[in-house]
Amino acid sequence: MANRDIVSTLYNQMRLPVIVAPMFLISGPDLVIASAKAGIIGCFPAPNARTIDVLEEWLDKIESELKDTAYEGMWAMNMIVHKSYDRFEAELALVERYKPKFVVTALGSPKRVLDRVHAFGGKVFADVINAEQAKKAVEAGVDGLILVCSGAGGHTGKYTAFAFVEEVRRFYDGPIIVGGAIQSAKSITALLALGADFAYMGTRFISCPESLVNDDYRSMLVDSTMSDIVTSDVVSGVMANWLKASLEKSGFDLKSSKGSTEIDFSDIHGEGKAWKDTWGAGHGVSATECVESVADVVDSLAVELKTLKSTLNDKLAEWPKA
Repeated sequence: MANRDIVSTLYNQMRLPVIVAPMFLISGPDLVIASAKAGIIGCFPAPNARTIDVLEEWLDKIESELKDTAYEGMWAMNMIVHKSYDRFEAELALVERYKPKFVVTALGSPKRVLDRVHAFGGKVFADVINAEQAKKAVEAGVDGLILVCSGAGGHTGKYTAFAFVEEVRRFYDGPIIVGGAIQSAKSITALLALGADFAYMGTRFISCPESLVNDDYRSMLVDSTMSDIVTSDVVSGVMANWLKASLEKSGFDLKSSKGSTEIDFSDIHGEGKAWKDTWGAGHGVSATECVESVADVVDSLAVELKTLKSTLNDKLAEWPKA
């Protein structure tokens, strides 16, 4: 399957060009399964499973729920490929066993998984936050790129999608997924116009009952706006977007420049890991006005997109004037 064939094949399967981004301590098997059944792709970070045995249970559940249905294969697993991550080999062994169609790499080089995922016919998409990383991933042989832009919940980038997508399109014509403050059908449409293929949406799905979060987190999301989001590396050593109230509740001094300066993903669920009690969200948090199921969110996006088509046609019909 050529790179562009991946896009056309998925477009034939999907209701909307949307992928639910893998969110640390948020995305689990229920969110993935609900996403697939709603006609979009769900993705979860392997580290969300507290142990390898739990991860195996999750993969069993996803496979059994989606096997032999129209939604089979409409899911992805996200792997941390940073050298400090001590579960890497055990997780990759499960990937080879369950053979997901898509593996997403983050926080390191995708080279660590490419040969072994390609060996069973899987595709590898790499998270990147700048053009230099994108070029290295393309040279390594990835099947697609995920451009993490400014405004993304959790680990974030610093570039706006308007510049980042066009910069990458100057040297890469393969599949591009874009994340960062994508909250509506308008956002999705804007990405497609820029030249992206899929929208990576995270924050809009955090409050869904299918996610792993607690009700206090859901309530904070509903009550928050963009001004309640802060960007900081104090939690993990990586720049990320957080709900300000969550950081303050966890005892972080946002006025201090001192934070977690060393990236360390070993013993990721261990006691003392700062991210255990902090809650992330992106700049599109205002779109979360109530708690909705995944199916309801997708339905509302589909209705909005249908309405938007005629509106855009009318607007575009006015231009150019000469």
